[in-house]
Order: sequence, then structure tokens, then C-alpha cells
Amino acid sequence: MRSWAANIPKKIQPAWHATLHYREVIMKRRAAILTIAYFLLLSLAGQLGFAPALQAQSDPFYKGKTIRIIVGSTTGGFYDRWGRIIARYMGKYIPGNPEIIVQNMPVAGSLMATNYVYNVAKPDGLTLGMPLSSIYLEQLAARKEVQFDLRKFHWIGSPAREAAILYMRADAPYTSIADIIKATEPPKCGSTGTASQSYTFLKMLEVTLGAKFNNVVGYQGGSEVDLAVEKGEVVCRAHNISAHFGREPFNTWHKKGFDRHIVQGSPKRDPRVQDAPTIYELFDEYKTPANSRRVAQVLVAEGDLGRPMMTTPGTPPERVKILREAYLKTLKDSELLAETKKGRMDVVATPGEELEALVKEVMDYPPEVIERARKILGN
Repeated sequence: MRSWAANIPKKIQPAWHATLHYREVIMKRRAAILTIAYFLLLSLAGQLGFAPALQAQSDPFYKGKTIRIIVGSTTGGFYDRWGRIIARYMGKYIPGNPEIIVQNMPVAGSLMATNYVYNVAKPDGLTLGMPLSSIYLEQLAARKEVQFDLRKFHWIGSPAREAAILYMRADAPYTSIADIIKATEPPKCGSTGTASQSYTFLKMLEVTLGAKFNNVVGYQGGSEVDLAVEKGEVVCRAHNISAHFGREPFNTWHKKGFDRHIVQGSPKRDPRVQDAPTIYELFDEYKTPANSRRVAQVLVAEGDLGRPMMTTPGTPPERVKILREAYLKTLKDSELLAETKKGRMDVVATPGEELEALVKEVMDYPPEVIERARKILGN
């Protein structure tokens, strides 16, 4: 097949070839000029200090950054222990490998910590919060101190599900719920605040079973309540089963027979607490009405929240995704699992998406159930 150039009249072919050659020369010169200009620009950027900025555009966001985990409880407790374990391992699963530190903010049952993450922290994915799992009750109670909406947080995940247990000093005159129901003087129990697990669990027992308790609130953290039990200031406390069998002073207490177990919040008896009935066994025994059981479900939902972690509303979706993925990978880390096993800390990971759905479900219970829960929580 003949080329289209062969159709050009022979008289003008030399001129046409000269023109084509000229265009090729011009294009090559332009390419050479652009190449030289590019390298000159890079050289100038380096001299003026722009080169690091150009390089930084390709670096992961978290490179060279520090992430803070705001824990809403005192040091030494299970919330604090979980926060510090996660901080030690999570950074290696985040692109850029940021440093992660823990800051304790144990004021008003983690209300201050939650308000801080919601209102003060920048929505940049560098501040994570670990409030008490009962924090949703503060919002349900419509307390004036609540300056947040839990439905707007980005939930990252939880390392465990936590059922409650009510323990009592063994020398106290209460060996069962029946004893407490019949008592003329209710047992004195300690808690950090009116939305703490201890306070709400005991209020739930009062509403559903008629068991009365004298709630002493205001302790800074769970460890301080346990110390008060040892001193005899109070005789009981409700908290989660994993902590009760995972740290001091309980390990020593159990060896010495210092405490007894009254009731647990699990759907079925935990293997470690075979001596205590579940609340559901007691509901059946005392024929608790259906509407009271629904209120109880609201009050004990914190067990499903476990040890939740969240970040500030407005954090870019891609960073939320990075944090959620890193969190789940962290809880599968072999070194972390070895450490949690040694510390008797059960790992049952809950993804952030599930926590988000659970929070919305709890906050959107029927108005009559929410209203009754508010009356129970009171002020």
C-alpha cells in the first residue's frame, strides 16, 4: 500500500520534507527546554527550602505525628491498662508509624474526657477517646454537663465485651439478693458517679427486683472504690467480670476469701462465677415485668460497648478507616495477645461500625423506656 506522502507532487516534496524536519527540531528543542526548566525548578526549591514540603506531600499523614488516647479513668484500672496496651502496638499498623501516648482524664465519670474529645480536640484523627462504657447513660439522663452527642462520634472499636458482677465483702451480712431485699439497712456500695457501671447496675437491681442499695458516689476511679472496700468505707461494688478476675486486689482477695459474688449481668453464668446467679435467672424467679426488663436492657447495654474507643466528629473518613483497620489488626497482634493472656484480659474485638450501630440503637429506644431510664438515673 502506498504512503499518503507519495501522493505529494514531486516538485514540492523537498519543501514538504524540510518543513517536517523543522517541526521535529522545534519539538525536540521545546522538550529539552522543559526538561532543563524542571530540574532548575527542583534545584531552586531545594535552595529555598521547598523540597521537604514537596516530599511531605507523598508521605503518609501520620508520619512523624503523635496520637493521644484520652482515657476517662485513673491509672491502674482496666480502662487504663487497655489504653496503654493498645498504645504500645497500634502505631505499627498505621501508615507512617506514629507515636501513641496515653493521657488520663478521670473527672466526673469520664464526662470531662468525652467533652474534651468532642469539643476541644481537632478533627484530625490525632486524638482518640476511651470513655467509660456507661457514658451513654449521661446523655440519656440529659445531664447539663453533657456537651456531646455520642451518635456523632466516629467509633473505632472495643477490645472486649464486659458483663457486670456485684461483689460484697464476705464479712458483710448479705449473702444473696434475697438478703438485700429483706434487709432493714441497705448495703453501702461505692461508685465514681451516677452513670458508672456500679451505680447503674445497682439501680437496675432496685427497679427490677426491689433490692435497695446505699450508693456512695464521687470516687475518682474503680481502684479507689476497691481501696474503700478494703478500708470498710463501703462493702460492695459492681464492675466487670474480666477486671474482677484479672488484677489486684481481687487475685489476693479470692485467695483469702475476702469477698463473695452476689449476682452477674451475663446472659448465662460465666465459668469464673458459677457461684452467682445471672440477672435473667433472678428476673424469672421474681417475675420481673416486661417493661422493667426493657429498662434493664438499656442500663446494662454498656456490657456490649466493652472498652470503647472513638475519635472526634468531622475526622476525615479516610483517617477513620485507617484507625479502624489498624485497631482490629492490633487486637490480633501475637505479642499483644501474649500480654493480654498473661494479664488475664480476654480479647473479643468489636469493630467500630458495630459500636456505632449499637450506640444509635440504644439512644433511639422508645421514648417511654428512655424516660423511665432517666427517672432511674436521676440527678
